[in-house]
Amino acid sequence: MKEVNWMAGGPQGAGVDSAANIFAKACGYGGLYVYGKREYHSNIKGLHSYFHLRISDREIQANVNDVDLLAAFDAETAVRHINEVVPNGGIIVDKEQINSKVFSIPTLPYEYKDELRKQFPKRGINDTVSDFLEDAKAGGAQVFLIPYMDLLKRVASKLGIRKISTVTRMTNVLTIGVSFALLNYDIGLVEKAIKSIFANKPKLIEMNTTALEEAYGYTVQNFGNAFPLKLEKIETTEKRIFLSGNQAVALGKVLAGCRVQTYYPITPAADESEYLEAHEIFKTNTGEASIVVVQTEDEIAAINSASGAALTGARAATSTSGPGFSLMVEGLSWAGNCEVPVVISYYQRGAPATGLPTRSGQSDLKFAINAGHGDFPRIVLASGDIKECFYDAALAFNYAERYQLPVIHLIDKALANSSQTYKIFETSQFTIDRGTTPTEEASNEEYKRFRFTDTGVSPRLPLGTKNRVYWLTGDEHNEIGHISEEAANRTMMMEKRMKKLETADREIPDRERVNFFGDGSSGDVVISWGSPKGGIIEAMSKLNAEGFSLRFIQFRMIHPFPTRFVSHALEEAQNLIAVENNYSGQLAEIVKENTGIETSFRVLKYNGRPMSTTELYDALKRIVTHQAKKRQVLSYGS
Repeated sequence: MKEVNWMAGGPQGAGVDSAANIFAKACGYGGLYVYGKREYHSNIKGLHSYFHLRISDREIQANVNDVDLLAAFDAETAVRHINEVVPNGGIIVDKEQINSKVFSIPTLPYEYKDELRKQFPKRGINDTVSDFLEDAKAGGAQVFLIPYMDLLKRVASKLGIRKISTVTRMTNVLTIGVSFALLNYDIGLVEKAIKSIFANKPKLIEMNTTALEEAYGYTVQNFGNAFPLKLEKIETTEKRIFLSGNQAVALGKVLAGCRVQTYYPITPAADESEYLEAHEIFKTNTGEASIVVVQTEDEIAAINSASGAALTGARAATSTSGPGFSLMVEGLSWAGNCEVPVVISYYQRGAPATGLPTRSGQSDLKFAINAGHGDFPRIVLASGDIKECFYDAALAFNYAERYQLPVIHLIDKALANSSQTYKIFETSQFTIDRGTTPTEEASNEEYKRFRFTDTGVSPRLPLGTKNRVYWLTGDEHNEIGHISEEAANRTMMMEKRMKKLETADREIPDRERVNFFGDGSSGDVVISWGSPKGGIIEAMSKLNAEGFSLRFIQFRMIHPFPTRFVSHALEEAQNLIAVENNYSGQLAEIVKENTGIETSFRVLKYNGRPMSTTELYDALKRIVTHQAKKRQVLSYGS
């Protein structure tokens, strides 16, 4: 085994996520690396969701298009994803659903049915799931028909349960049992994963392990070694973690000393705050600590509450997505005007308006940089993988307090809801930098909170400091915070605030702002930001093995823009290739605005699904072999 791609799909509420988490954890216990992609609809229950897991004996950084083993909880999953199954792959499907009429599946959207109607005559397929499966078998795939209801009855009997409805949710664990049996994987590791996930819930552990063993045994007895792919555990002593982007951001905040988090629930940002809520009290090397998590009445209250907490000296943050950030903009402007070190975790999703609430996008970059009325400084960070989500979440607080301004941390939904195996993160090198915070001044000296300085950064004391009085207002103000409309003061105060960007640009090293990969001498240069990073690196590696040379500049700090570094790095670029999950190529336009350099090619995707290694490899190969259009639009994803 080098790699196995496993996908589980079914209606939301059927336990798809639970199945994937058990599967991933079991693989982790076997020393394997996992990359997981989660896709789901914006309704609560009923519509289609799926989880694609890529399992390998080496570290992996992105998803691919292929599916080696598809575990279908329902007929829709088989119909939707059957074309993704590789020729020698397998399809696990409920025996009772194979005669389902495709056009009678109530949750299939009419747009999708229209596409199927166009394909049917070309492929000679009739209107049943069985016809789809026969077509897949003709292409080399194996179909494993499983009597889920019979297995559930056996599980219920063994557990002494009379009502079959009590165990119908165990279908998800049955699919895991079938999958691991086909892959000949150690069932003991799967049981260990179940016990870990359902710790302190002995009844659930018993139900799940019974269902697992029943399905595993049935599969071994009826299919033996019919499936060619095998999943083998690897012995390792390396300590690893498996976490999502949401969790990584939350943990990065804890590392940074964040002690107040505010939020109003919105997809996909809410998962981060809910994770923090579940761990409000946590252990440290010196004892216990805590974080206060407050669900506010709306996003306006969320940003203003976080600003208030930051003014008292606490490290404070809020978390939101596009529509919520729109509501926060007035509060963001206030924070910029009053030089508040507040952090905003901004999870991008499909837009505009409500758009695609549970799908991914990268179309809010310009909005994050420019949102607000008038000019005021802010720093905009964009993480490219889950590890960067962790470190950037921590760095954001250092930047916020060092330069006394809002910091916006951009994470796209693809990162938020993906999961990945990592070696335990190194934290000893991270130090908390609280910036200019004098502990005392002569008591007879007037405290000027907004003192004019060469750097734009003034001495900052928390509200409530004894004998230190100052004012905070949304109006323009003087050095102690009193409202002032004087022309000279206005000019000086505006220049003082904006100097912070010059100071940050000068002081923050390039290694914290830009990452570089590939052949430094190559004339084909890829530029990107956010979640495409992993797929680009893997695609470049594949192309390099074929004799093609590329280099990749990944932007982490996009505002203030690293103009000097980028201008120098792109001086000899022959082909500049922008890769982004938005329609217009927003980073490409920002690069042109700051350097005057135009991109040669744009590889874009805006269907709400993340870019995969497979489609990025294809797109970049078309460019390096001179077969590409100036604008390529990628479309993979269900």
